[in-house]
Amino acid sequence: MVDINLSPYLQEKVKQAQNIQQQLESIVAQKYQIDLKIKEIEKTLEELTKVEENQRIYRMSGSILIEIKDKEKLKKDLEEEKEMLTIRSNTLEKQKKMLEDKYGEIEKEFEEAYNKQ
Repeated sequence: MVDINLSPYLQEKVKQAQNIQQQLESIVAQKYQIDLKIKEIEKTLEELTKVEENQRIYRMSGSILIEIKDKEKLKKDLEEEKEMLTIRSNTLEKQKKMLEDKYGEIEKEFEEAYNKQ
């Protein structure tokens, strides 16, 4: 909540900081979910190396299991999905860093302006 005793400039800085905090929370949550998916894919790829050629393989699609006939295609699909998720995770990490830097700048500007009041 913004203190009504603050100047309009300082009130705006507080609003900007709150907005950045919300964006950071969203990015951190998205990155967490993506990183979980990456770990799940890595575990699946590891388990696929243990599967013998004559064993059946199933993949979840929505709420049903589908038998997979081509183990190598499944590996390739999972590796591609992992690569795309890794790129997305790295992008989110860069966005997070950028927002943290911006938050630090706003915090510094706020402190300087507040001390001048």
